[in-house]
Amino acid sequence: MAKFGFLSVLEEELDNHLDYDFAMDWDKKNHAVEVTFILEAQNSGNVETIDDKGEVSDEDVIFEDYVLFYNPAKSRFDEEDYLVTIPYEPKKGLSREFLAYFAETLNEVATEGLSDLMDFLSDDGPEEFGLVWDKEAFDKGKAQLEEKVFFAYPRY
Repeated sequence: MAKFGFLSVLEEELDNHLDYDFAMDWDKKNHAVEVTFILEAQNSGNVETIDDKGEVSDEDVIFEDYVLFYNPAKSRFDEEDYLVTIPYEPKKGLSREFLAYFAETLNEVATEGLSDLMDFLSDDGPEEFGLVWDKEAFDKGKAQLEEKVFFAYPRY
C-alpha cells in the first residue's frame, strides 16, 4: 500500500483553490509529479489559431499547461515543457502551507491566462498566447510563508 505523502495534500489544496480542471500524474520511475490544468475559451469570432503542433483551427480553444514537482537528484525532464518546475526534498517533502500557496498562485496565473486567452481570441488581440509564471513574485511570497507541517515524497 502506498503512502501518498504530499500528493494527497497537493490534490486537496488544488481542489480547494484551483477553479479549473486538473489532473495529477505520479511518475514513480522519474520521482516526479506532473499537474496538468485546462483552460477553455469560446472562439465565437472563429479566429484561426495554430497550436504547438502546427494544427490550424477556428474551433473553441482548450489550452493545457503543466507543472512539475521533481527530485533534483533523480528526476529527468525538459524544463521548457512546463509552466514551472518545483523541486522537493524527498524526505522533508513540501509543507501544506507551501502547497496551498502554490495552488492559490496557480489559480491566479490560470485566471489571468484565461483573460489573456479571451483577448487573444478577439479581433485586436495579441498574436501569441502563453501563460506566465512570475518566479520572482512567487519566491517573494514563498519567503513570507510560515511552514509548519511537511509531507514527504510518497513511498510505495
